[in-house]
Amino acid sequence: MEIELKTPLDDKVADLKIGDVVYLSGTLYTARDRAHNRIIEDGSPYNLEGAAIFHAGPIIQMNDNSRDSVAKLIAIGPTTSTRMNPFEPKVLDMGVKAIIGKGGMDDYTKRALIRNKAVFLAAVGGCAALYVNCIQEVKDVVWLDLGVPEAMWQLEVEKFGPLIVAMDSNGDNLYAKKIE
Repeated sequence: MEIELKTPLDDKVADLKIGDVVYLSGTLYTARDRAHNRIIEDGSPYNLEGAAIFHAGPIIQMNDNSRDSVAKLIAIGPTTSTRMNPFEPKVLDMGVKAIIGKGGMDDYTKRALIRNKAVFLAAVGGCAALYVNCIQEVKDVVWLDLGVPEAMWQLEVEKFGPLIVAMDSNGDNLYAKKIE
């Protein structure tokens, strides 16, 4: 089933099942391990209630190191999500409803998805040029001191996807399914 969702997301994401194909519109945040760590240590610079976080380090052409200098988003593809396992349960507990990445996540994150009625959406590796076409605007960036890929980017997206529900809020995990 193909489903279009708009952020901020609500508890309706609990209705999603593994294998569903999702397209997101609205605000999307990028965060990799260093940004996740900072979110936990210092708090999020954004309200994460109903948020979707993309495990990605965008390739962005910049003129200098100021937030007003973003010239062009070149590509944005998923980062391996297992890097975020140590941080993800606490970030999900802040109200995040969708995590986007590749490769799945551990049982601690699975329990946090269940507890928070959230989902893990698999993005297809190698589709960075496709996904960049879904970005309407780079709205903001924080923590450039971490480096461009590790900074937290706020993006406005339209029909961002396709994304596949790989871990749902019922504890089902597409990566753990036996193929018969």
